[in-house]
Amino acid sequence: MAGAPARYLVFFQYFGTRYSGVMETKSDQALVGVQNYLEKAAEQLKPSAPIKFHISSRTDSGVHALANAAHLDIQRAPGRAPFTGPQLLHGLNHFLKPEPIRTYVYRLLLGCAHRSQIPVFEQDLCWAPPGGPLDIPAMRAAAQLLLGTHDFSTFRSPRPEAAAQSPVRTLQLLQLQPGHGLLGQHHLHRGLEFWEVKVKSKSFLYRQVRRMVGALVAVGQGRLAPGQLQQLLELRDPRALPPHATAPPEGLFLHSVEYSPTDLAPPSAPAEEKLCGLSRKEFIT
Repeated sequence: MAGAPARYLVFFQYFGTRYSGVMETKSDQALVGVQNYLEKAAEQLKPSAPIKFHISSRTDSGVHALANAAHLDIQRAPGRAPFTGPQLLHGLNHFLKPEPIRTYVYRLLLGCAHRSQIPVFEQDLCWAPPGGPLDIPAMRAAAQLLLGTHDFSTFRSPRPEAAAQSPVRTLQLLQLQPGHGLLGQHHLHRGLEFWEVKVKSKSFLYRQVRRMVGALVAVGQGRLAPGQLQQLLELRDPRALPPHATAPPEGLFLHSVEYSPTDLAPPSAPAEEKLCGLSRKEFIT
């Protein structure tokens, strides 16, 4: 016979920009609630019955919390002792770690009237947009409009399965800067220029970077004005992006992945053997 479930009072904080509010939402909604995220983390504790967070205070979409509270009941398998407070805290926080920061670089090559002018060792390692020079100042102005936290629905893939993700992302960096050839200066005598679009965020939507780069190039070609890019962003519709405005994949590189010092710190000796009272094999699947 299983014992009675143990009841816990927990306090939690969150940055609400990427959530529809604190309360649970249906799985098919674009933005989920903080409760969805908490209960998904609690599933990793391997309870014998689903864990439900009973949250004390509602907050609306985008609202942050420094100290919200909830109670929850945890039923463990027969023979398992209830979690202690520190075990529960460690277990939940283990699955609520911040995401690492990812930086992508997209390489552009300017000055090519035809694809055949791309240096041999740059083939399939950059994109040479047709149509002559690009208006770099206009592209930089447009890039500023995409910085920060937005609903990036317009810049995600129009494929139906992509709609399952929350479209809200935070761009920490979107920068257009001079680049260089991968093999030194071999391109200079031909009047070619390399430029790099550098973008940084904790997470991206499927094809988001390529679609943003394609839109910025359209601005540089005069096919879109910077203000029109703002309008496209506000439409929140992947079908609103002009046809063929997605940059090809060959120019895109994952530049780096940054982890916080706590993510890289080695575990202590006890934690190496036990996590929340569960063996490593049981805790991580």
